[in-house]
Amino acid sequence: MNLAQQLIARSGGACELCSYTENLSIYEVPPTSVANSDNSILVCQTCLAQIEKKEQLNSEHWKVLSDSMWSEYPAVQVVAWRILSRLRNESWASDNLEILYLDDENLEWAKKTGDHEQDGTVEFHQDSNGTRLYEGDTVVLTKTLDVKGSSLSAKLGTVVKNIKLVADNTEQIEGKVEGQTIVILTKYLRKG
Repeated sequence: MNLAQQLIARSGGACELCSYTENLSIYEVPPTSVANSDNSILVCQTCLAQIEKKEQLNSEHWKVLSDSMWSEYPAVQVVAWRILSRLRNESWASDNLEILYLDDENLEWAKKTGDHEQDGTVEFHQDSNGTRLYEGDTVVLTKTLDVKGSSLSAKLGTVVKNIKLVADNTEQIEGKVEGQTIVILTKYLRKG
């Protein structure tokens, strides 16, 4: 039996966190070297996007953890602990976190990613109007910009296609202007 079959059998074909039954996938609970049924869980796309910080945490969605945190499977317990830690400013999450018991080994596993030190908010690349930007979007410059180290001047209204998001800085994107790849601050552009 492969890993997917094991997790489907174990979970009854439902997300191990919220019990949703559509669009399920395997989530390897980091850090892992080789995925197996001890360090992987079956999750829906809603849970996965929030776990991986591709979407903001929806507090209402996670209230189901008061049931699923009692799972007999350590990987489920670890993910529940991490999410509850990120939502610790919510009274219900804080209460659940106080009563959730993890043995020393699983608590150490849960703390390894540092998720418990962060809050529930996730920073995204946004344009000057607060609209979320995605890889490959087209944007328009809202200000004429002089490019450092170059004689190039990117004019107000210049369209920049197929942008790339700077991974470690939500205030910057990369794009080509007149054939040259430049870094542009998100506060000087709007989604096209």
